Amino acid sequence: MITLRQRQLMLIGLFALSVVGIAAALYFVFFRGFFTEKAPELTTEQTDSYAALPGSQEGAPSTTTSPTTTPELTEADEIANGSITKTTELTSSDVEGVTISASGSDISFYNPSDGRFYTINEDGEMVMLSDQQFPQAESIEWNNDSDKAVIEFPDGSNVVYDFQTEKQVTLPSHWEDFDFSETSDEIIAKSIGVDPNNRWLVVSNANGTNIQTLHELGENADKVDINWSPNDQVIAFADTASNSTGSFDRKVILPVGMNDENLPGLTVEGMGFDSLWSPSGKQLLYSVSGDYSDYKPLLWIVDATATTMGENRRSLGVNTWVDKCTFSSTTTIYCAVPAALPPNAGIQRSAYDSIPDSLYKIDLNSGRTSLVAVPDSSIPMQNLTISSDESVLYFTNGTTGNLEMIRLK
Repeated sequence: MITLRQRQLMLIGLFALSVVGIAAALYFVFFRGFFTEKAPELTTEQTDSYAALPGSQEGAPSTTTSPTTTPELTEADEIANGSITKTTELTSSDVEGVTISASGSDISFYNPSDGRFYTINEDGEMVMLSDQQFPQAESIEWNNDSDKAVIEFPDGSNVVYDFQTEKQVTLPSHWEDFDFSETSDEIIAKSIGVDPNNRWLVVSNANGTNIQTLHELGENADKVDINWSPNDQVIAFADTASNSTGSFDRKVILPVGMNDENLPGLTVEGMGFDSLWSPSGKQLLYSVSGDYSDYKPLLWIVDATATTMGENRRSLGVNTWVDKCTFSSTTTIYCAVPAALPPNAGIQRSAYDSIPDSLYKIDLNSGRTSLVAVPDSSIPMQNLTISSDESVLYFTNGTTGNLEMIRLK
């Protein structure tokens, strides 16, 4: 006769066997194929994509996103060819104030670790520009010939250093946000007095002499971006116009002329306006973020001389920030474009600074946007600078701050 305890043991055994059976059935039905089937091979897409430019009429906001590509998993190319490309590290520590020398081939920079300035010549040799040290330099602004620099320090002190004569000039400590004239060694700055009524845009010679006040800033100093045009017609842009466009996204940016000219305003589609002059000063490249682009940064180009200001405004259909771009000629732009930007990236940029970039080339004549290179180390690219013969593109690694290069020819 089967006892109660034996019956309980039999029921437990049957339950255990049923659990095992159900698990086995689930495995064969749902999971066996997942573990045994071969993963599909990666495919390769064409690396060129195109962003057609609208006509010369005022451009409508473009929703075109950045060109994307799936590069073939092969060994990195030594010279950029629209695929994975080798990047060469030129420094083993972070650098700041990167600029191309007057020769168009040597690259100069500031080394925060020892407070000195260096240049790397076309033979790859690193040479000190001066024995002079500038510990804890906070900001560096070079002149067009890359032989003088305005250096700002955290304590508010400012100096202009001439690397040819090795002479230093001290500028007023209440000056900030410097820029050099493209055609001379004049400098412009914001003179920020304690009293808002004593805040001005000022210009002077590089040695601090011949100071002239240009425009009163008042309470709007933080709304004015100094950006001296190559043709000397514009010295800054002011985000001080009342919102008379009737749209939250659309606003007017006011160009500030050297001689108090009444220049037409620039209508921009979005917020976060930042700009870069073309080498001739005839056009302005800028980026803004708006609802039409899911608040991702979008590049625009516009005519910007005193007589053409605001004409031929058009979107380039590329989602990146303008400070990740550089002109190699009046009609050619190179830009580092993040691999994938989510909505709202343009209004919370710091959260996406680590996204790897690819290098794209934009031809303003044809409207063609083409992939140039995908860095083999999958890094964010910053401070792009190109040699005058367009053979080498220099940039700083957004993760390490090191100076690196990509060969274009």
